[in-house]
Amino acid sequence: MLSAILMILAGFVVIGLIIVANAYFVAQEFSFMSVDRTQLRQRAANGDKPAERALKITQKTSFMLSGAQLGITITGLLIGYVAEPLVGQGLGILLGGVGVPTGVSVAVGTVTALAVSTVLTMLFAELFPKNYTIAAPMKTALWLSASTMWYLRLFGWLIHFFEYSSNAILKVFGIEPVEDVDSSATTDDLESIVDASHEAGDLDEDTYLVLDRLLDFPEHDVGHAMIPRSRVDVIEPETTLGEVREMMSENHTRYPIIDDEHNPIGVVHLYDVLGSELPPATAAREIMKEPVVVPELMPLPDVVTELRDADEKLACVIDEYGGFVGIVTMEDLAEEILGDVTDEHDIEETEEITEQDETHWLVDGDTPIDEVERAIGHDLPEGDFETVAGLLIAHAGTLPEEGELHAIELEAEPDDWVEGDEAPTRTLNVRVEEVDRHVPSVLALELIEEFPEEEDD
Repeated sequence: MLSAILMILAGFVVIGLIIVANAYFVAQEFSFMSVDRTQLRQRAANGDKPAERALKITQKTSFMLSGAQLGITITGLLIGYVAEPLVGQGLGILLGGVGVPTGVSVAVGTVTALAVSTVLTMLFAELFPKNYTIAAPMKTALWLSASTMWYLRLFGWLIHFFEYSSNAILKVFGIEPVEDVDSSATTDDLESIVDASHEAGDLDEDTYLVLDRLLDFPEHDVGHAMIPRSRVDVIEPETTLGEVREMMSENHTRYPIIDDEHNPIGVVHLYDVLGSELPPATAAREIMKEPVVVPELMPLPDVVTELRDADEKLACVIDEYGGFVGIVTMEDLAEEILGDVTDEHDIEETEEITEQDETHWLVDGDTPIDEVERAIGHDLPEGDFETVAGLLIAHAGTLPEEGELHAIELEAEPDDWVEGDEAPTRTLNVRVEEVDRHVPSVLALELIEEFPEEEDD
């Protein structure tokens, strides 16, 4: 009887040690897969030795996973071998001592031992280390780095054997094995991360908008950011410096100069006017600088490069026919990322979009389409236009008049099918509040969503 009890106690001690070993390998697997490599690089650059070791391990993902899986497999097998001869037989002897037949007592003891060891293994060797390392990957990875390096060195020969064998099997099926997991993120991945962080409340509204605009910035061209010719103040070559000085005191600090054929031939800056000792009657052409000219279809990052290389703050924009269609400034480019920027000449700060409630907005006609999409939370129809006024004109097929109401159907989005088989129907009602220069200048938007009725089972 005493021998049976000692056998059971020894069995549980050995099982406990095996569970600890199994938990170690599970923690190893999840910690090095979950740890932030960027933070590891920063720590390693600052001389953190554990971070250096952990970073080296993460650079050989396949080898590390093979090693962890080898340890998990061996420890899992050992529990079976220990549970049956020690705990199982010990329980069988105890049950046999109270009159239970030997065959039945051994079977019951073995099943009980395996059931108990399975529960303990799931809780303490699998679930607990997995959840802990996912919750604290950095702490765990740093703590395990030294022992993991020694383990991989000591059993590297065996790990390589199984790794090469598995890679050979993959190649048979035409799959090329990889040593490391690609930790880089595409633009689409970054957009998804930003959206998810915003929805989870980890990013405030202002930060989210800046990041979202920043990711969209490379995809936009000059036409998206420029000030159109109809809203650009220009001067003629013969405009005097006195007149330019007076204009700059009330309006802008730089003006494009156009000739009789409406071609941009130069730009005059405030600092050139103030720094000039020429008489006020001198023509502006005398101090003008060569203009930076960019095509309307040039990507915005390239415009930044052009202006930076030329050490200028304003570029003249031409269309595919060579016509002067507007200007773009560094301020306009900054607004593509930061939103509206108010300078000393903005007499009254106005909002392009005014949210009245969750389904109603008041917007300026020249508000870019992407800004309206961010406000309403849904995609708008695409087309050869940049502003919400352009969208309305394209939809109407003519110049809308004040008071007109138009209903624009919105397409369903991928997320619409997540919770049901039918997508909701969305309509954007657009009412023209004001018209300026024949085009809508102020628009009232109303989003209407109709969800399909759920059928009772």
